[in-house]
Amino acid sequence: MSDILLRADADGITTLTLNDPGTLNSLSDAMLAALRDQLSDISEGSSRVVVLRAAGRAFCAGHNLREMQDMRQHEDGGAAAFGDLFDRCSAVMAAIQTLPQPVIARVHGLATAAGCQLVATCDMAIASQDAEFGVNGVDIGLFCSTPMVALTRNVGRKRAFEMLSTGAFLTAPEAVAAGLVNRAVPQSALDDAVAAISRKVAEKLSTAVRIGKGVFHAQAELPVEAAYHLTRDAMVANLADDDTAEGIQAFLEKRAPRWTQ
Repeated sequence: MSDILLRADADGITTLTLNDPGTLNSLSDAMLAALRDQLSDISEGSSRVVVLRAAGRAFCAGHNLREMQDMRQHEDGGAAAFGDLFDRCSAVMAAIQTLPQPVIARVHGLATAAGCQLVATCDMAIASQDAEFGVNGVDIGLFCSTPMVALTRNVGRKRAFEMLSTGAFLTAPEAVAAGLVNRAVPQSALDDAVAAISRKVAEKLSTAVRIGKGVFHAQAELPVEAAYHLTRDAMVANLADDDTAEGIQAFLEKRAPRWTQ
């Protein structure tokens, strides 16, 4: 694995660290490829939860603008290369949402443009109180159209459009209030807060969490009636699991469940 993305596995928790602080952990070609490969590997493994964090003074500054400018040297002015870049980035975002395991963003410093998109795409996010969030491409003449897909699925439309059209940033408390982040804590407490929620998720029956994550994202895009049909089938499948039967019986008998997974 490339040093641009570090991986550690312990106690059912996989930690991925964006490790390109010199570019503020930009979503360069190399970073996108590394994320794609690791997410694919994790999806087939036994991890119960994934933590996405970053090295250096920022979480992620979005796309690598130097690489994007180099794409302009192509014969078509970069149009095909730009389209391919956004396709690859969108595929990574989709892979996070379709990953069976919940993904928790540990955010410090700046999360801007596609970096803010990355936070919005994760299932949960815990931020340091000094973190800032923006989709400020408009400041350099580039409206953050692809990042707004994830942003508008977290933040109310008027707040999202204000961010997109003015380049305004949200503070960590504002991001919590807007629904982009679960909670904000002092920098000194960030690791403990992320570890606590990661352990809590990892303790649950992995089959149930994996089923639940899949339908959580799917039902949100459906009309209510179709969403109920989908979630009904998910609950039936969940109830068919032997460990779920054990979990219910343990609750009735007022004891801890003896799960096999």
